[in-house]
Amino acid sequence: MPGPLNGIRIFDLTRVLAGPSCTQILGDLGADVIKIERPGQGDDTRKFGPPFVKDPSGKDTTESGYYLGANRNKRSITLSLDEPEGQALAKKMIAKCHVLVENFKVGNLAKYGLSYEQLKDEFPGLVYCSITGFGQTGPKAEQPGYDFMAQGMGGIMSLTGPMGGEPHRVGVPIADLTAGLWAAISINAALRHREVTGKGQYIDISLLDTQVATLSIQGMNYLTSGEVPGLLGNAHPNIVPYAVFPTSDGNIIIAVGNDEQFRRFCDFSGIPEVAKDARYATNEARVRNRTEVGKIVADVMSKKPTAYWIEGLEKNKISCGPINRLDQVFADEQVVAREMEIEMPHPAAGGKPVKLIGSPIKMSGTPVTYRAAPPMMGQHTDDVLKELLGLDAAAVAELRAKKAI
Repeated sequence: MPGPLNGIRIFDLTRVLAGPSCTQILGDLGADVIKIERPGQGDDTRKFGPPFVKDPSGKDTTESGYYLGANRNKRSITLSLDEPEGQALAKKMIAKCHVLVENFKVGNLAKYGLSYEQLKDEFPGLVYCSITGFGQTGPKAEQPGYDFMAQGMGGIMSLTGPMGGEPHRVGVPIADLTAGLWAAISINAALRHREVTGKGQYIDISLLDTQVATLSIQGMNYLTSGEVPGLLGNAHPNIVPYAVFPTSDGNIIIAVGNDEQFRRFCDFSGIPEVAKDARYATNEARVRNRTEVGKIVADVMSKKPTAYWIEGLEKNKISCGPINRLDQVFADEQVVAREMEIEMPHPAAGGKPVKLIGSPIKMSGTPVTYRAAPPMMGQHTDDVLKELLGLDAAAVAELRAKKAI
């Protein structure tokens, strides 16, 4: 079954994570993503390891787990933008594409004749998306930006970490990933606009912008009150109890979302009088008395094992759950049922399957498809040049001799 972006072709000039995660989403939705890589070097993340895919003899290959995570459903070609022939080849390919996605430093593609301003008149229907650290405007536009910097500058690190401790970055590159999501959303909207009007447009996505947008409720708490929030550890700024609590044999997450749930929690826990106390009866009161509530809940929960609490609280429709290690995540029956771990045969592994994280997009009419494993560097160069531009083997060999591909 073709995906919703079937027939859309993407000229993918991205590397590392924000851009590749965007184009992988588009590829999962059916787009033909042509990944452009530097000859002899390729995407930087191919070397971000260990771990690496093992070849049939058990030795490490050059395909890292990091790279595999954001490059499914793409075709890789090698193309040198430093060579005039490579630049000319790029423009010929762009003419056959609907979307160009890039994450070069601001202004860098202009020296190759591939900036939006240089292409927009020749290709008026082109959707052109740039992903950078700080965006195309502002005093920091030309500075390089990375996920860690965006997390720090964008404020999320000031909210992440134990109370009284030091700020922590989120354990995954959240700024990169959210930038990729916003870019994919924007591209889909621009494609709809193109469908209606025939016109392309320019999309400017920055890691810092998307990280600030991700501040969500904490950002709004500050804008509404003028009070700067600090580190709360696992606690929620606006809901109590909503945190990690110790049991007699481990830890458990409790997320009591409203006053009725708190009453049921107290009844099940054998402390019904707490829910009737004016200091704790409403969420507003509990937030104002969060320390006292935390002590009460921690004390009662520490007397029973995790399994007891999860079984009983779930029966009472109270949100709770374990804190799973990654081995437990991928073994969880719900994760398995939702097919969040998939396997795809990979040439680096001698055609044997490699494990990948599945797409969270579930669509009834046009579901995502897993058509191709993350490609080897330049794996599809000959095929793509023949398909898009009609080049025969001799013409491709000549381009290789000129170091254009």
